[in-house]
Amino acid sequence: MRTPWIILAIALCVLAAFAGSALAPAPAVAESKEMIRMEQQISQILQTQTDLRSAIDSNYATMRTLVQQSLDASNQLSGQMVSLQKAVQEVQANAGSRIDSMSQTTQGLSDNLQDVQARVGKLAQQLTDVQNLLQSIDSKVSGGAVGAPSGSLAPSSYTGGGPGGGPSGSSLPPISSDTLYQNALRDFTSGRYDLARQEFSDFIAHFPQNDLASNSQFYLGEIAYAQNDFQSAISAYESVLTSYPKSFKIAASLLKKGMAELEIGQKAAGTRDLRDVVRRFPGSEESHKANAKLHEIGAATPSSSRAPH
Repeated sequence: MRTPWIILAIALCVLAAFAGSALAPAPAVAESKEMIRMEQQISQILQTQTDLRSAIDSNYATMRTLVQQSLDASNQLSGQMVSLQKAVQEVQANAGSRIDSMSQTTQGLSDNLQDVQARVGKLAQQLTDVQNLLQSIDSKVSGGAVGAPSGSLAPSSYTGGGPGGGPSGSSLPPISSDTLYQNALRDFTSGRYDLARQEFSDFIAHFPQNDLASNSQFYLGEIAYAQNDFQSAISAYESVLTSYPKSFKIAASLLKKGMAELEIGQKAAGTRDLRDVVRRFPGSEESHKANAKLHEIGAATPSSSRAPH
């Protein structure tokens, strides 16, 4: 009876040993799978880090290229700005001379308009001149002689080179004051300054009481100014101010006199005359130009107030 129990006990021991050997490897297998999973995760992290480093390096290279391009563009723009500044300075210099030329031409056109208006009022006198001219021609043909009509300059006394004038002693018909002035003004606006100077001087000498005598004196100053003879220009403008106090060229003469004085370094006199323009002729074009010039030279501008002139 005891033998079967012994055999059963042995069998149970064997079975227990077999079961133990079968169950023992399970924890090692689980640990191995966990390690494999951790290695895979670490490998993924490392790969992600490598990819991120590559992306950072690529972005850095791109940013460095962009910064270099920005610096190059900035340097190029700086060079262009320098060139542009020089170009603007040249344009301003050229514009200044062009503005002076345009102002001169505009002044001539304005005077032309005023002269046309004056000539309309003198139409009767011009018709008389024509009639006297015809009589002069008729008298010369028949061997007689007729004196020069009023308001005209006989060729024996006019030696100007403009159209209608002739040398002393010539037999050309007399030239009227209006024609002489128009010839002088046309030569002035065309830049023929020497011829215009002679014609304006002849006008003042032969028609001193004419309303346009003050204009002629003013244009003598303009011719000298245009030729950079500022001292002569000052003298001519001063003659307008002293000899023709009722001339409508007073404001322009005072303005240009001040400008000419500044050109030769007489800043105190020039500033005084420009301020006088502002005070005496407020709101006029000459006043605006005087204010601009005073601002340009850093001189204080006076408050405008009407004064008798």
